Amino acid sequence: MIWPTGHPLDTDRFILEPLCVDHATEMVAVLAPRELYTFIGGEPPSEGALRTRYIRQAVGHSPDGTARWLNWIIRTKATQNVIGYMQATLTVDGETLTANMAWLITPSAQHCGAATEAATAVLTSLREKHVHVVRALIHPEHHASARVARHLGLVLTAGVVDGESVWEKRTAAEGV
Repeated sequence: MIWPTGHPLDTDRFILEPLCVDHATEMVAVLAPRELYTFIGGEPPSEGALRTRYIRQAVGHSPDGTARWLNWIIRTKATQNVIGYMQATLTVDGETLTANMAWLITPSAQHCGAATEAATAVLTSLREKHVHVVRALIHPEHHASARVARHLGLVLTAGVVDGESVWEKRTAAEGV
């Protein structure tokens, strides 16, 4: 299979830049607030830890080649500040290209629709790449992420993975 590649995405207020190792410097501050880890767990990463992670992620695929990783940082057009990231992990299930999406916005930039606007751009790009199933795993108490999922047209399913609820959207090509 020829995997789709990440490319810059543009919205009214944001530029989504494909992730590179040099973004680690800016992302340390974005990922520093402890409240970001309420639902996802973990600790704020150091710049060195981010560089190591970004070296792996910038390759763009899993070590075994079964998944394609698309990662973007979200930069505001007005200030050029980085406020978060978007991710999409692409896999093939039979003939169906599926994407698992994730998003994170630093607390100081939340509650203004940034996650929804950025995620909409990613969703549009995925549909153009013939992705027919989009999923997001969201902690059941993370109401803000659930609102983003609803805005994207994802529907809460009965599925649960590692304590997180599965939200899903299928295109008409998949019979939904």
